[in-house]
Amino acid sequence: MPDANKNYTLNQLAGAAFGAAGQRCMALSTVVFVGESKKWLPELVERAKQLKVSSGFDESADLGPMITPAALKRAEDLIQSGVDEGATLLLDGRGIKPKGFEQGNFLGPTILTGVKTHMRCYKEEIFGPALVCLEADTLDEAIELVNANIYGNGTAIFTNSGSAARKFQDEIDVGQVGINVPIPVPLPMFSFTGSRGSIQGDLNFYGKTGVQFYTSTKTVTALWRSEDVSTAEASVNMPTIR
Repeated sequence: MPDANKNYTLNQLAGAAFGAAGQRCMALSTVVFVGESKKWLPELVERAKQLKVSSGFDESADLGPMITPAALKRAEDLIQSGVDEGATLLLDGRGIKPKGFEQGNFLGPTILTGVKTHMRCYKEEIFGPALVCLEADTLDEAIELVNANIYGNGTAIFTNSGSAARKFQDEIDVGQVGINVPIPVPLPMFSFTGSRGSIQGDLNFYGKTGVQFYTSTKTVTALWRSEDVSTAEASVNMPTIR
């Protein structure tokens, strides 16, 4: 949102999108800039350029390689598909070759803007250090855009407005919501609550429902009497505790 703390928001976006080469299960893959916040894009690019790509053996590296050559190729293909479909490549991290690791599966921070919901790079998560950027004029439009996606794993809003945050958390159809938190993975005592296309079955893992999944319920009904009954007749009524 335009009212968010700009520097904090941009730092969080860059870290969540490009950290671990974008291969964390809840890495940030898509951002929707609302209203005037789209003017922050050049500064986001500059932050991304400052991140060092190198081997995991390099302690000064901010992000390492993709996990396999196949993962690298898939990410590069999705980036190119965005360009072919009309997106703008503000930052291209393809072809990066850190010294001493020229044969590695490296992809630098990449930022695509002007992305539309019909594009393949939006519909298929790139799962690499590539950030897909969309724009919305209002918060209502942004919520509608997110809710139209078939998936509902996690989402976040950056704002200084309590009313905007409450509106977002109430109206968004996503299982895990962050407010000024870019990766809304809950603590272990809560459940990982993806929704819609981001969950299969009826229970979420860890938290109370995780315990429930591995629990078999046993129900015991018992009745103890201090004296024997005074009648020898059997009753066909439903047994009670009286």
